[in-house]
Amino acid sequence: MRVPPFERFTRLMQAAAFVVLGTIIGAMAYHAVFFMNFNALRDSNTELEGKLSEYEDRIEKLNQFKNQHTVVKSISAILMDGKEDESDVMLDEKSKLALKDALRDDLSVFLGTSIYKINTNAELARLLLKNKNYLVGGNKEVTVQIRTVLVVDNVLQVWFVAKKYERPIGLGITDKR
Repeated sequence: MRVPPFERFTRLMQAAAFVVLGTIIGAMAYHAVFFMNFNALRDSNTELEGKLSEYEDRIEKLNQFKNQHTVVKSISAILMDGKEDESDVMLDEKSKLALKDALRDDLSVFLGTSIYKINTNAELARLLLKNKNYLVGGNKEVTVQIRTVLVVDNVLQVWFVAKKYERPIGLGITDKR
């Protein structure tokens, strides 16, 4: 039995290899575009879920305090994203949402407080929340610094910055030499 000479099929083999290689590269490019779109969709979905939960909470609080016109009815936490220095942390949307929810829960003591008497607890809240650490994203520990607190239309608005947590040097660490 004779083996056919493959020299006759080199052009055909090269063409088939180019087609297979083009298919693989095209699939990789399509897959990369698909994942970029999926990540953008996931981020916008997380952001919309956060807004929805904030609005539902706001509606619940407004119904709770609908007859009281001079109290804090809801809390809005606003993360300032500007990279001011190297210790600022870049967070994904899910971590931002978790951080805002945690801060909103900590500030929930102001709900129902008269807007004219809010300064009585403000110093206590500032001391309690000064450089408070939060664990977000499962493994990132951040320190929250409150920049501005403002009450407008019965909404307590808090602007804050999330910075990378730096452990104090020399506390709890012993040098055994």
